Amino acid sequence: MEAKDTRDPMDGMGSTDEAPADEAPAEGESPEIAEKVRTALRTVTDPELGINIVDLGLVYDVEVEEGEAKVTMTLTSPGCPAGGQILGGAKDAAETVDGVEEAVVSLVWKPFWTPERIDPAVRAMMGF
Repeated sequence: MEAKDTRDPMDGMGSTDEAPADEAPAEGESPEIAEKVRTALRTVTDPELGINIVDLGLVYDVEVEEGEAKVTMTLTSPGCPAGGQILGGAKDAAETVDGVEEAVVSLVWKPFWTPERIDPAVRAMMGF
């Protein structure tokens, strides 16, 4: 199965969907499993930078409800040559978590990724 790409094919900049705001868990939602999914996503690295997608700040939100993991994320740029690999890796990693039957990865462009989204400890190691 391929990751869901919510980019509008008529728009070279991709989807205008925004990352969801932080909210209290809804009934049926599994925050504990969502945290395990986020941990699993740390195994997915950007092949150009060699840094995992969580520490890079590419993962905006993870929700798990009734066995479906919903991962909302972005890429470092709309033209990222490794985009398909990263999105597919995120889907595969999320689906390794017990309690997740299927993962849906949504690609968003708002808020746009900037280096300030990188984990501060990683950013310091990179010299930012």
